[in-house]
Amino acid sequence: MDMNDDRVAEFQRLHSAGCFVMPNPWDVGSARAMERLGFKALATTSAGLAWTLGVADTHVTRDQTLDHLRLIARAVRVPVNADFEGGYAVDPADVGANVTLAVATGIAGLSIEDSSEDEADPLLGFDLAVRRVAAARRAIDDSGTGVVLTGRSEGFVCGRPDIEETIRRLQAYAEAGADCLYAPRIDQLEHVSAIVAAVSPKPVNLLINAPFTTVDEAAQLGVRRISVGGTLARTAWGGFLAAAEEIADSGTFTRFEQLPNVDALFSL
Repeated sequence: MDMNDDRVAEFQRLHSAGCFVMPNPWDVGSARAMERLGFKALATTSAGLAWTLGVADTHVTRDQTLDHLRLIARAVRVPVNADFEGGYAVDPADVGANVTLAVATGIAGLSIEDSSEDEADPLLGFDLAVRRVAAARRAIDDSGTGVVLTGRSEGFVCGRPDIEETIRRLQAYAEAGADCLYAPRIDQLEHVSAIVAAVSPKPVNLLINAPFTTVDEAAQLGVRRISVGGTLARTAWGGFLAAAEEIADSGTFTRFEQLPNVDALFSL
């Protein structure tokens, strides 16, 4: 068993009981820092990657993402889950082919979402969305890697905050072979509980990108996995931009105080 077999097995084990936090680094430095802080798994963020490239979230290509997955997976020893957008394709066969490429990068999990990027009709059709998850499942099974597949429904992200439709889709993705279910931007605890109950016994990922709950409270609701999306990256950008804007606007440097010893972190 090689190291990535070990990491996939550990990622599967983490989904079997309890609740774990899987924060989202955006480069090698942030990934290694989070590993050294003791997190048991990490997840990439498409937004965080995009900002390091100087583009908006929707402008990152499949090949840029694959390169990023290889880089992050090689940089740490803990399992890495991939934000793989919608599989960088619409047709299920193409999604499956791209998932095959993704699982070869050393990741332990990946997610497939159902947004269409069409403002007028922002979710892919139900049947098509289910077939895409099924295609991802087949690709993973054919790879023999055991990579954990997460089915994502994006209604609360793209302006269709319908909890009944979200649950209907997540249940269908579970039946199509998703190992974990995820509806980002859910921030009402009753909705979280409803999703957990609807897809049980399969695990649920909760995005916490605002202080609406805690790890302990989410665990009590039955959430198995917590991620933060691009929010840690946005936090870092917030500090950087505030300091840079102060220099540009007033020529002062008051934010250059009480800064972390980053070298010390990487010297451990």
